[in-house]
Amino acid sequence: MEVDLLTAEIGSTTTIVTAFGKIDSKKPIILSQGEHYTTINEGDITLGIERAIKILEERIGEKITWNKFLATSSAAGGLKMTVHGLVYDMTVKASREAALGAGGVIKYVTAGKMRSSHIKKILEIKPNVIFLAGGVDYGEEETVLHNAELLKGIPLDVPIIYAGNIAVADEVKEILSNKKLYITENVYPKVDQLNVEPARKVIQEVFAEHIIHAPGMEKIEQYVDEKIIPTPAAVMKTTQLLSELYEDVLTVDIGGATTDVDSVTEGDPEIQSIMTAPEPVAKRTVEGDMGVFVNAHTVIDLIGENNLRGKFENYDELVKEISPYPKSERNEKFMATLAEYCFVEGIRRHAGKKKHIYTPLGRKTIAQGKDLTAIKYIFGTGGVLTRSKYNREILTSILNEYKKYPDELLPRNIKKIGVDSNYIFAPIGVISTIDKEIAMNILKEDIKFFDT
Repeated sequence: MEVDLLTAEIGSTTTIVTAFGKIDSKKPIILSQGEHYTTINEGDITLGIERAIKILEERIGEKITWNKFLATSSAAGGLKMTVHGLVYDMTVKASREAALGAGGVIKYVTAGKMRSSHIKKILEIKPNVIFLAGGVDYGEEETVLHNAELLKGIPLDVPIIYAGNIAVADEVKEILSNKKLYITENVYPKVDQLNVEPARKVIQEVFAEHIIHAPGMEKIEQYVDEKIIPTPAAVMKTTQLLSELYEDVLTVDIGGATTDVDSVTEGDPEIQSIMTAPEPVAKRTVEGDMGVFVNAHTVIDLIGENNLRGKFENYDELVKEISPYPKSERNEKFMATLAEYCFVEGIRRHAGKKKHIYTPLGRKTIAQGKDLTAIKYIFGTGGVLTRSKYNREILTSILNEYKKYPDELLPRNIKKIGVDSNYIFAPIGVISTIDKEIAMNILKEDIKFFDT
């Protein structure tokens, strides 16, 4: 059987292969899916892809061939990055937004002139990419040139992305001539102006061209027809597609290790008038301590063991039986409880806050961080939010949270809550890089809405 398109989402825990048909029609179809654990521990992730394809073929009932194969990856922890800028609340913040939105995992951040201790820390981390920024265009130059000189001598063969003051781009290029250097537009070209999209695109290019994430990744070229992109970046692209359909949107992706939150919204005009610093329209945050498998015990600590014991009589057994694939009703309910905490807490961490300060003219209210008050549509993806029978309960748990935390900039008037019913937000994102119309048609077929 020949299928139009095959996609693979290679995660840290599982690899999911999806076969699509009728992709040139208004109503594309998912022919079947195959899922297998990611075979990092076996030294070759392509084994997991091959086994997932076999499972898919068993479900279809025959061998398959395909016209195109696309893939996303977050195997082996994703794209490790260090970020180095001038002022933390300005260029460093903008650099972080660019890196996170592109699927990067930020391991270390510095602001101002770097020192030997910073270089030592970078060497310990061994990042896949170093991101260098600093200074508005035609503004401060000394810091970024100093940092470039330090990075020149770092004994790491990793790409460096420069997204700082355009006035010294040629000098930075000359200083770092011994490195694989990518130069793009300044992430903070003017005071209170973010410009993160060009840098996000370059980060994704670097991911595809230079990064070997996991054993066997170098073999992936025998399968794929286009560049692999980071799974988180693919989910962000899908969230941006959702914003074209529904405007102010938010997506939560709960995995085994992390909870990722993507939002696309300009916020409420009233809140924007009291913001103290700009925020990107499309923002991603990663909560590296919250997941329902790898980091399940951390989530248990955050919820509180006593709280969980009060809800589950067989608590000790449930903790021992934690797995990506719940084997019983009680296991699934326990995982759903962890997921609900990840869902609500992930959104709360993503959201900004109102703060009340006192000035010579009296008390004044300001706002900092991402304003989610205008969000009207929330979507869930990731294994537990797409597959659990409790996904509606998890997703609707956010509805009244703003009443508990009036100073947090949480969604206040949610119209609809939807779920990635086929667990294909990442494939849709990578499909959008080659054909946006096909991606949009698949997305429309995939979304399932719950009543709120």
